[in-house]
Amino acid sequence: MSMALPIEGPAPRTDTVPSLLELRGISKQFPGVKALDDVSFAIWPGEVHMLLGENGAGKSSLMKVLCGAYSADSGDFYYKGERVAIASTVDAQKLGIAVIFQEFSLVPHLDIAQNIFLGREPKGRMPGTIGRRRVLADARHVLDSIGFDIDPSIAVHKLGVAQQQMVEIAKAISQNARILVMDEPTAALSDRETELLFELIARLKADGVAIVYISHRMAEVFALGDRITVLRDGRRIDEVRPADVTPDHLVRMMVGRTVDMTYPRNFAEKAGKILLEVKGLTAPTGITDINLEIRAGEIVGLCGLVGSGRSEVARAIFGADPTTGGEIIFDGKPISGGPDLAVRRGIALIPESRKSEGLALLRSVTDNLVVSALRKLFPHTLFDPRQAQRTADGLIKQLRIATPSARQTVGLLSGGNQQKVVIGKWLAAGAKLFIFDEPTRGIDVGAKSEIFALIDRLVAEGAAALMISSEQVEICHVCDRAYVMREGRIAGHLSRAELTEENIVRLGMHHA
Repeated sequence: MSMALPIEGPAPRTDTVPSLLELRGISKQFPGVKALDDVSFAIWPGEVHMLLGENGAGKSSLMKVLCGAYSADSGDFYYKGERVAIASTVDAQKLGIAVIFQEFSLVPHLDIAQNIFLGREPKGRMPGTIGRRRVLADARHVLDSIGFDIDPSIAVHKLGVAQQQMVEIAKAISQNARILVMDEPTAALSDRETELLFELIARLKADGVAIVYISHRMAEVFALGDRITVLRDGRRIDEVRPADVTPDHLVRMMVGRTVDMTYPRNFAEKAGKILLEVKGLTAPTGITDINLEIRAGEIVGLCGLVGSGRSEVARAIFGADPTTGGEIIFDGKPISGGPDLAVRRGIALIPESRKSEGLALLRSVTDNLVVSALRKLFPHTLFDPRQAQRTADGLIKQLRIATPSARQTVGLLSGGNQQKVVIGKWLAAGAKLFIFDEPTRGIDVGAKSEIFALIDRLVAEGAAALMISSEQVEICHVCDRAYVMREGRIAGHLSRAELTEENIVRLGMHHA
């Protein structure tokens, strides 16, 4: 991904300017897990403060304490030097704190204006009514203030991810937010959308808004950050300036060990038999005449701009979306039907949205790990809890899933550990073809290395992988070859020797 230039403007002089908000000695414990352990964190006006750490390091817990979603077990809060209480989201909002999480909090079938002022609607002329004209006018004013030119009467479900994110930011600005927390804001954005977000951050910073920015992308950390705080295992490791550290140094601070960020692997010198062959695949979701093949023992990339049709291809192969033309041949035999048939044949899909499509969030880790393997583990339909437990315990150890026990509710795990559970359930099922849709979205560098090592091990043992990623560097370092999509079609195929970020961008953006 190309990266915008660093945001101009000096970092705040913390020796002369008082902090806007300071957290001192914050601790938070859940059953079996100490999420935060004596963490101190300060935020200055007009700065971008990067918050780094592996999944499970405590970043999300700290932000939820900051916005009042969690109550701290101990510790103090100081706003402009005065001690305050943040015991609820209302307390946080009064202090001008707003958080934009990875999973947006918008109501899909309400329009933009209604979402921005939800719960704060101006009264209409008649008692019990809402002033619709004023809602639209106020929304237009807020949208203009952040440079977002769009009709506020459009329903949110019609917007793309980047546009929904702008609505979230507008909602926060409308509440006079002076402290804005952004959790992986560029995870699903294109390069151009990312540049627009960075321009908005520069405007907010110039207006004195303090921004806490959570990211796993090192380029963003150094392009945007005024200061960096690193968490590990619920504790604050250090606070540093970008000019004083290197990416490798930050990684060592985050994981407590040296991590190879180049994702080295032994590329397939000679791939095995064709496992998947797709011919002329067409679907109502916007993909047309898709032709590709994947062989055992190789990792094949599927890349292109966000919205180019990559996920739609994955879902069509898995049977999650209907097709109107073409043929899918798996392991030498034609395949058609829904996901249940694909699973029986040995196809696995690790979806982009793990929470809504990959997990049963209210069920245990064990339940999630064995759900796709029930037919394999219990062929006689008699469920054995002890065997299920042994299978889950083995996968937890193999994948290094950080959980107090296999009985933990999977929705309480960090994002990276949830992703490991999604992968683990397909390992239990004995899949032969793994389709990874953005497997490292929102995952720290240490977990990325572990997941890529796992994918490499799978293909080395005879499986095959189709990997979708918006991170072109991942495609180039990990894949044996790649197909590039543009506007719902395959724009080109790149061999290992041709697989460069420049070639991916060229095929993905320009007509041949």
